[in-house]
Amino acid sequence: MRIPAHSVCTAIRDDIVSGVYERGSRLTEELLARRYGVSRVPVREALRTLESEGFVTTRRHAGACVAEPTGQEAADLLEVRMLLEPLGAARAAQRRTEAHLKVLRGLVRLGQERARRGEGEDLRSLGGWFHETLAQASGSPGLIALLTQLRHKIAWMYAVEQPVRPVDSWAEHGAIVDAVARGDAERARALTALHAERAAGAHRLRRPDRAGRRAAPPPRVSSSQHGVNIAGVRH
Repeated sequence: MRIPAHSVCTAIRDDIVSGVYERGSRLTEELLARRYGVSRVPVREALRTLESEGFVTTRRHAGACVAEPTGQEAADLLEVRMLLEPLGAARAAQRRTEAHLKVLRGLVRLGQERARRGEGEDLRSLGGWFHETLAQASGSPGLIALLTQLRHKIAWMYAVEQPVRPVDSWAEHGAIVDAVARGDAERARALTALHAERAAGAHRLRRPDRAGRRAAPPPRVSSSQHGVNIAGVRH
């Protein structure tokens, strides 16, 4: 069975974001094909996609390499996200489905419970799921794609500190969902803008690790692609 290029692209992108491939390091088709257990054709397609996304750059005499974004480029990404996330929330207030609301409310409930218990690692993943679902509720494929790409690139460039008062952060999530549920686009936009501004202050630019890393074991490349399961959170 031929592994689709988008699955290979996802695997390479995840490894770039997690630091398996250092910034500036070469990405040869032969080695990547061997690592992911695929032919060079989907690898070549994946590298083209990753170059268009800004994760990979092509250098003369070196070929494909992991990009080395500047501090200004990283700062620009945060600013763009602070503009797009409020737009996504406003659209969600107008276009969300009951299934989206069910997941968003369930995530807020779980987030508030974990925040009270101080379970930081769970909060990080729940927060990512919350913002992904909010973006999907916008009903705008182009906006969803942009926010997804921004999320990946910001995770690559920044380390995020946990909020001092996570309970307050999840209260903000809850207020956003309430506005979305009421169809109040302007309030959803304003609350999300304030939340995004506060969250931006917790981002710390990652410094490239030149000390060398232990190679991770070869990953499995899935032939399927899953979106957020909007039916998987119970009331």
